[in-house]
Amino acid sequence: MIILFNKPYGVLCQFRPVAGKLTLKDFIAQPDVYAAGRLDADSEGLLILTDDGAEQHRITDPRHKLPKTYYVQVEGEPDEAALVSLRQGVTLNDGLTLPAEVSRVEVPQWLWPRDPPVRVRKNIPTAWITLTIREGKNRQVRRMTAAVGYPTLRLIRYRIGDWTLDGLVQGAAKKIT
Repeated sequence: MIILFNKPYGVLCQFRPVAGKLTLKDFIAQPDVYAAGRLDADSEGLLILTDDGAEQHRITDPRHKLPKTYYVQVEGEPDEAALVSLRQGVTLNDGLTLPAEVSRVEVPQWLWPRDPPVRVRKNIPTAWITLTIREGKNRQVRRMTAAVGYPTLRLIRYRIGDWTLDGLVQGAAKKIT
């Protein structure tokens, strides 16, 4: 069984309760499922849960290079040089990332408001990009955008492999057979 979950901002990717924090337990009633990968508390979007260990491994193992697509709001307006750097791979403190697919996009039509809202600074514009990676280093997308000079303000995972957020409102989950 696979469960697709649209994780809200601030929710921890664990079932064990934490005082004062929302966890997966507050949203997912299905017993004996585990997250196939993680999203930081300050990231939103698609999380896949499963009760099948082999499927969990297939989804998360970097050797399978399952693409993950993110919508990323960044501080500033990325120039072509920054986008080229992301496409070629960025050197982080733990090594060179694999090349990413990246493009500038308009604010997604399906975007929900974030609670709390992203901070706004009058004199610094923001922009949206889509970024597709095939690995999963810790906080990789945030570190990649910062490395090219455009820190991430909001991060929403939209796709993992063939699964997407389509039709899944924030905080909702659906079973896939």
